[in-house]
Amino acid sequence: MNQTTLSKMKTLGLHGMYEVFKTTIESGKSDHYTIDQLMAQLIETEYDYRQNRKIERSVQSAQFRYRAALEDVIFDASRNLDRTKLLRLAQGDYISNGQDVLITGSTGAGKSYLATALGYQACIDGYRVKYYNTNRLMAKLKMAKADGFYLKELAKLERLQLIILDDFGLQPMDQQSRIALLEIIEDRHGKNSVIITSQLPVSRWYDIIGEKTIADATMDRLVHHAHRFELQGESMRKKKSRVE
Repeated sequence: MNQTTLSKMKTLGLHGMYEVFKTTIESGKSDHYTIDQLMAQLIETEYDYRQNRKIERSVQSAQFRYRAALEDVIFDASRNLDRTKLLRLAQGDYISNGQDVLITGSTGAGKSYLATALGYQACIDGYRVKYYNTNRLMAKLKMAKADGFYLKELAKLERLQLIILDDFGLQPMDQQSRIALLEIIEDRHGKNSVIITSQLPVSRWYDIIGEKTIADATMDRLVHHAHRFELQGESMRKKKSRVE
């Protein structure tokens, strides 16, 4: 009877239930539970299993460069990183309110890690997230335009609740890239969120975008309701290498 039940659980894809029921039988503790207790345990385990699988799929789909967690972020006074502000963002209200996050700082300051940690938390909270290197995304959109898939790619971006544009401003933007950036920001304005990291202070982003009219329109949508972090201090990579 138990083996038949286990087989049916597996066939139905109830993997969490399968594991806990199998363990309970093998341990000989099935008589230790009432029917209600056993059912509650089975359902809770199955629920946790499915939630964890959902998060795993979301993280995989986001294509982060590496794993990052908010609890591992270093709040050193020299970094100019406000713990309260970051933990408030971790609750995810900025995404549901369609607000953006701008993170600036020198090389190795931890910009990408901070953005990725926020992205991971958003995946855990059930949001659709995607990480992009800014220059690679612009190159991809140029190819899509040449192949006739540009609008389709923009539609994919618009459906994401949070996108991370890493390493913005490493090179000046050409006309096609600055228009693409404006369209991305405009499509998301007030509805979905973007996290942008850059080595350059926000005041220099106008020059990177290049054309005044487009720069004004883009920055107007980005800056006014954005949460900003201006990281300071010594490179976190150098600190880590000294410790190791």
